[in-house]
Amino acid sequence: MESTLHRIRANYGKLGPSEKKIADYILKNEQQVTSLPINELAVLSGSTAATIVRFSRRLGFKGFTDLRIGLAGEIISTSSINSKITKNDSCFEIFNKRINDISVSLWNTESVLDPKQLELATKSIMKANRIVIFGLGNSAAIAQDAAHKFLRLGLNAQACTDNHLQAIIASHLDRNSVAIGISHSGESTDIIDALQLSKIGNATTVCITNYANSPIVSNSDICLFTKSDETSHSILAMSSRIAQLAIFDAIYTYIVLHADKASINAIYNTETALKSKKTAGR
Repeated sequence: MESTLHRIRANYGKLGPSEKKIADYILKNEQQVTSLPINELAVLSGSTAATIVRFSRRLGFKGFTDLRIGLAGEIISTSSINSKITKNDSCFEIFNKRINDISVSLWNTESVLDPKQLELATKSIMKANRIVIFGLGNSAAIAQDAAHKFLRLGLNAQACTDNHLQAIIASHLDRNSVAIGISHSGESTDIIDALQLSKIGNATTVCITNYANSPIVSNSDICLFTKSDETSHSILAMSSRIAQLAIFDAIYTYIVLHADKASINAIYNTETALKSKKTAGR
């Protein structure tokens, strides 16, 4: 069943200005919203009670009460025991808590990831003559991992993790190219600039981000959302990186399963080339 947050993200571009204020507030304060009266939400979101009812019905609910109940149920089903990490935890206890956080992040991402957008992104990658994945900081490793996966399939893929090179490469992309921008916050100016430059040449632009109301979304043809609430000790946004990796893993696996003869030959050639890198008997 499609989650409330997924519905909000999927319909965000169709919302009016007042409805977007409501959507923005709910996306940032989902737990608080489950206990708010409609009039209070109206004040906090800078809208009106009538607009909230209209917004709820647009998402397929009878009214705000049904939306709030649906949201509360989803929060309970995807929540976990507080996995706050303390100084007294052993390394193995921290490991278990991190597993718990990552599991919740993956389940939450499933609830907001649009199947149609994921399918569209995958098909675009499969038919592209060139694929460039832009990532900086924490996202750089994700971009490199994605490019590595696509290269093994014989696709013309490249990870770009330098902001100057990103601008140069983006300016040369065309309608047969796919530009993928990775930004957890959706506010990385260099990644946004790279996608904007990519669109000038009519390249298909894809973003992977955690926030539907972030600037990167308006510069992307296809949007893939994660949902990871990083805590104070997750300074490297570990859970969100795992969610991003899972998305690329799904795309890679789909392409393998639907590979044509040329792709199958590319996979075979890749494995053959790598045999010499392993010890005998392996």
